Amino acid sequence: MSKYLLEIGTEELPYRFIPSAIKQLKSGFENFLNLSKINFEKIDVYATPRRLAVIVSGLAASSPDEEKIVKGPIRKVAYDENGNLTKAGIGFLNKNNLKQDDLYIENDYLQAKIVIKGRPIVEILQENVPQVVLKLQGPHFMRWGYNEEKFSRPIRWIVSVLDRNEVKIKIIDKESSIYSCGHRFAQQKVLIGHPDDYVETMRNACVIVDQNERKQLIIDKTKAEADKLGAVARYSDDLLDEVTFITEYPVAVVCEFDPKYLQVPEEVIVTVMAVHQRYFALYKDGKLTNKFITVTNYIGDDFNNIKAGNIRVIKARLDDAVFFFSEDTKKPLVDYVEDLKGVTFQKGMGSVYDKSQRIMELSRGIASDLGIPVATIKRTALLCKADLTTQLVFEFTELQGFIGADYAKVSNEDSRVVEGIKEHYFPLNAESETAKSIEGQIVGIADKLDTICAVFVDGKKPTGSSDPLGVRRAALGVIRTVLDSGLKIDISKYIDKALDLLPVYKDCSDDVKDFFVQRLIIFLSETYKKNVLEACAGSKNPLADLNDFVDRVKIVMNLDCPQMIESANRVIRILKQDSCVSVDKSLFKEQAEFLLYEAVLSVNENFKYGAYLDALKSINPAVERFFSDVLVMDNDVSVKNNRLALLNLLKQKYEVLADFSRL
Repeated sequence: MSKYLLEIGTEELPYRFIPSAIKQLKSGFENFLNLSKINFEKIDVYATPRRLAVIVSGLAASSPDEEKIVKGPIRKVAYDENGNLTKAGIGFLNKNNLKQDDLYIENDYLQAKIVIKGRPIVEILQENVPQVVLKLQGPHFMRWGYNEEKFSRPIRWIVSVLDRNEVKIKIIDKESSIYSCGHRFAQQKVLIGHPDDYVETMRNACVIVDQNERKQLIIDKTKAEADKLGAVARYSDDLLDEVTFITEYPVAVVCEFDPKYLQVPEEVIVTVMAVHQRYFALYKDGKLTNKFITVTNYIGDDFNNIKAGNIRVIKARLDDAVFFFSEDTKKPLVDYVEDLKGVTFQKGMGSVYDKSQRIMELSRGIASDLGIPVATIKRTALLCKADLTTQLVFEFTELQGFIGADYAKVSNEDSRVVEGIKEHYFPLNAESETAKSIEGQIVGIADKLDTICAVFVDGKKPTGSSDPLGVRRAALGVIRTVLDSGLKIDISKYIDKALDLLPVYKDCSDDVKDFFVQRLIIFLSETYKKNVLEACAGSKNPLADLNDFVDRVKIVMNLDCPQMIESANRVIRILKQDSCVSVDKSLFKEQAEFLLYEAVLSVNENFKYGAYLDALKSINPAVERFFSDVLVMDNDVSVKNNRLALLNLLKQKYEVLADFSRL
């Protein structure tokens, strides 16, 4: 078995493209090898900012021989009346390089079995590898020179080696060789003698090609430097991935800035370091320090210039932050509310000030329904968007809410208001935490509902390729907040109220509610079966009480009683539409009718769902006896309608849990 290496050397690739390229290369190689029926053991893909590499192990030497039946002309066309081949028959013979002994007749047609010889792996690689590379997709692909083909960045070298032999290929304007390039400040002509040597050979040239090894190296080196200071490095997974894909030979370097900058809100400093400069913040005893770690792509021992350059950059950014913070806090946060009148929320939907007033009204209603004092809720709603007109948020947009909370604290606002302002934007993404304070929960729900309804009224509901104003994320935020906090809120009610409060009215209530139900099912389908979710959503409006919906789903998920499900479905099939007739016991003719009626009445809808399901299962023998002993469609119309009314009463009991026809 052989091993093949492909390395595409490029100018620095955008780090966001690299993870996608890894997946695309792996699937691209798997697809063409499988289509070519080439056996292989595994495919490894490595990537750095300057190279994409694929190693295919356990590669067969060729594709297998294939037997194939070829079909020729019909017998009377292939042979003349004397049994000799006609021109058509001879043409078929010559076309397929056959002998006359290879021919036979089947189903009145001339046929032959031929063997297609397998192709050498070298030919298959030469034919397919350039296509796989050029099929890669990503943002901002470019052309260079006089080339028509596009790639993420200009290709500078190609290595293509099968075992110890080069497989000559050409991609755009570059031909392959057996030489790679090391780190920019290391050996530039690196001989790759065999794919097995690739990872270690490149390591000797100061390139860690394995991204997983590189990531772990960053973690280990960062921890080692932090441990020397008795500190802990904090960073997000996104930041770690970014640093992994912008370095080939990571080295952790500790830098520090003047402690005076610690007076600036912590979120600002961390954002400057992480988002703008890709630094790892250092904490000691839970508090942010004036030290940080930068991961540099450097070979050498002298870090003075690196430290000086990074300190110079962060000082400039923090000087700006100090100035903005100082200017902004010269007046209390509430004074910025009036400025929101000059900030447009959405065309036709008023200003952000108008939005704040709508949020206040929605929040007040939600708080009243929950029996919660509204004072801090209304104050949070009033101030939640005020920081949008501050200089610091204008500079660091991603800190909206966090800055508002800091400024509210400086303005001596109630601590609950401070926390609510920060948390009303939560969750910040699909995985992040939801609001813990009731102020953050209620105001956040109101804010998101207003945004979603405004988008739908404007006719810009999300499609497969667009998500205006992040309404999918907003809907998920509402759902997660309600479920995580156990709030008993009728979302349907507040969708209608949010629509009524908008300056432009459009009857799209059903569309918004359907959208929410779809997002709810998609979100919960990671945990529960989709058909169960749809069944529970089909019987009762899930938006009326999300937590009640989940409780029903949990019970129905564990339902293991096919007899009861069949009974429920039989009832649904018989009842084409709900009966509005009351049950009249005097019209009962059969004992089974009395038994079923008493059984149905025994199912108490105040039971907890587990006990309720047990009650439904316990009455199923009465349901089965009814269908066995009673003809529902009696010739007597009044008797028939009474029996349908009885089944309708039973159907209502089933619908407390789910629409069992969807299971």
